[in-house]
Amino acid sequence: MSTVHDALLRHFADLRDGTHGDHARSRADKEALFHRAVALLDPHARRALAEADAELLLGEGLIEATGVRRDPDGGLHARWTLSWPRQRRAGIPPITLHAFYGAGFHHPHLRGGTVGDWPLNVFTPGQAAAELPTLRAIAAADAHNLVFLRDYRIIPASAPQAR
Repeated sequence: MSTVHDALLRHFADLRDGTHGDHARSRADKEALFHRAVALLDPHARRALAEADAELLLGEGLIEATGVRRDPDGGLHARWTLSWPRQRRAGIPPITLHAFYGAGFHHPHLRGGTVGDWPLNVFTPGQAAAELPTLRAIAAADAHNLVFLRDYRIIPASAPQAR
């Protein structure tokens, strides 16, 4: 079973080895992998948004996907959005999942439209256990961001001797 840490270690190996995926080094090869990654993510992104629509928006939402597009600066991006009437009337952005490969980036990344804080409303052991996927994602995201404050070598499992 793959974990969020497996993806993070692949990310750090890319940084360490100067490659991406199947040893892609050129921008063209990395862009081809980005196109494939977006296609692979598509059903899962749609599922996550459909679940949010059903559970939070009571089926009022509209899921849209851009497919891969080129930015004016030469980067690539793809977005999946979930909008609904009240959100549109309020003039605020939709729920967004965003895959992007910036022009100056070594490899692609994922982000949300506004994600920074997550609510902590835990009152029972079961509710605490249900937060494990969120806690894993937050810890992995923090480790990812800490690498960019220095470099991949701050993570022992990504250092050359760890392989």
